[in-house]
Amino acid sequence: MTDEVSINILTLNCWGIPCVSKNRVARMTAIAKEFTTDNYDIICLQEVWSVNDFKMIEAMVQEQLPYSHYFYSGVIGSGICILSKFPIKNILFHKWPLNGYVHKIHHGDWFGGKGVGLCRLQVHDMNINMYIAHLHAEYNRHNDEYTAHRVLQAFDTAQFIRMTCGSADSVILAGDLNAEPQDLAYKIICGIAGLIDACSTSLSNMGTNVCANNSYTSSKLARKFPEGKRIDHILYKSKNNVKIEVTNFQHPLPKLVPHKNFSYSDHEAIMATLKFSPGESQSANIEVKDSLKEAVNICETSLKYMRRQRIWYLLLSCILIIPLTWSMGLDCSITSLGASIGLNIGRIFLSATLCYTLFMSSIWNNVETNALKAVCLEMEIYLMNLDNNLYKK
Repeated sequence: MTDEVSINILTLNCWGIPCVSKNRVARMTAIAKEFTTDNYDIICLQEVWSVNDFKMIEAMVQEQLPYSHYFYSGVIGSGICILSKFPIKNILFHKWPLNGYVHKIHHGDWFGGKGVGLCRLQVHDMNINMYIAHLHAEYNRHNDEYTAHRVLQAFDTAQFIRMTCGSADSVILAGDLNAEPQDLAYKIICGIAGLIDACSTSLSNMGTNVCANNSYTSSKLARKFPEGKRIDHILYKSKNNVKIEVTNFQHPLPKLVPHKNFSYSDHEAIMATLKFSPGESQSANIEVKDSLKEAVNICETSLKYMRRQRIWYLLLSCILIIPLTWSMGLDCSITSLGASIGLNIGRIFLSATLCYTLFMSSIWNNVETNALKAVCLEMEIYLMNLDNNLYKK
């Protein structure tokens, strides 16, 4: 590159679940209106679960951000999209092999078909790989059943970035990683992909979720996390003799939607101003060996749990077959219509439960087991090559 270039990058989890998220329509309209200013060059949004919301935002910001892409995936869409002032040259989406559980409908992550999206942008004379991701949510930190899923997604994302950024001049990853800087998933992404956090150490207490001044944060969480949790990130890496400097990092949106008593989302947006100039390339130099060993242990523990779970589901299936078989002999002895209806309702319930246990012990168990085995092998190969000094930043 020949000249200095500065771009403003914003990321926001919009909390846009139809029929569930509070004040969704009003908030989405307010978000789109905020983006009609000239303050932003690249916008990465997560949890835009309604395509109509995306189309509304896309139409409103067309003049300021004429290039956009929504990453379709899964049953309801991935929820992630990119709006850009710069032309989009190429697009790629990589769906993670594990995205939560299909039977955990109240969590819903599986139905989004989540993954990592890539838009290659033409920024003046630079090619910038703009990545966006939304890792699986952490619903219970003390008993997190999705730890292995999130570790797998983090490793998969880092590998995807590392293997697709070869001809790019710079790499940027933005999104809700559902991981704080001390968490394993964050360390894996930054360490393997060589990414640097745009948030400096002096601003490390700048929370993005469960912030006390957010209208959707309960008083209990506000007391527990007075500064919030920083789980939304903008990470970067320079290549090909391009130097990147962070000149600004902030919460760009007002605390409340103008003339309303609610915030733009249950997350806070973050914006980083990155200055690109000719110079020495930079990337993070983070030791990932211990993190990967911990990740392998988590996956192996999860595999043992899957084997035990399969046995329990098979045992439950065998138990359910007994009353179902026994009920077949009751048809001749029942003369009451009410008793006959009750018996058939019971059979339907038992049959549905049996189908569920058989599905979980066979199809779903195999899907999760194979995904965990695959990522375990990939991590072990990476660790082996680290020992052989094949991976050098």
